[in-house]
Amino acid sequence: MPTTIAFNLLGILVFFFIFWKKLKEDYISDIIFNTAFYILLGYGVFFATSRFLLPQYWFWLSLGGYCLGLAMGIFKFKLHLYETIEAATIAYFPWLVLIFMADAIATSSISSFCAALVCVLLIVLYVYLNKNYKKFSWYLSGRVGFSGLSVLAIFFLLRATLAIFVPTVISFVKAEVLISGVLAFAFFFLVSSLARKKI
Repeated sequence: MPTTIAFNLLGILVFFFIFWKKLKEDYISDIIFNTAFYILLGYGVFFATSRFLLPQYWFWLSLGGYCLGLAMGIFKFKLHLYETIEAATIAYFPWLVLIFMADAIATSSISSFCAALVCVLLIVLYVYLNKNYKKFSWYLSGRVGFSGLSVLAIFFLLRATLAIFVPTVISFVKAEVLISGVLAFAFFFLVSSLARKKI
């Protein structure tokens, strides 16, 4: 328990810092941190609910709360959709790494360690894409959002694939393949749509 709390507190601090850093050139700090607080509140409420009522659904419920808080911030402060989603994405993954690492340490879970490693690799992929996406000849618009949406698409594609071949490792949710597959398709579609938009 102390390890989990410590890792989550560190994850929250990293989340706030990255979220602020990604958006600080476009918005004042009050708007950024208020949005981050909505995200944290949504995540916390849904995560706590899952822990007490539906522990096997912790990932999907906490992710739902995370997205709900993000949506509240976007609509209330009229934030740019793709830029904010990207900031929330790359801010969440280091926190997710720490969540999986805390579980790996507390329960000696190999699957949690592997999940943390995958998230680290996705962070590395994001850094690469974020640095080079404007050089891709097929990405005509050059708009911000490509890196975050691509990483999300790959993340959910991996979840769907694992749910097919190793269902006991990835989730206890029976509809995991369908949910993750639909989300992966949706994010790939958004990347394709964003590529065709004019700057």
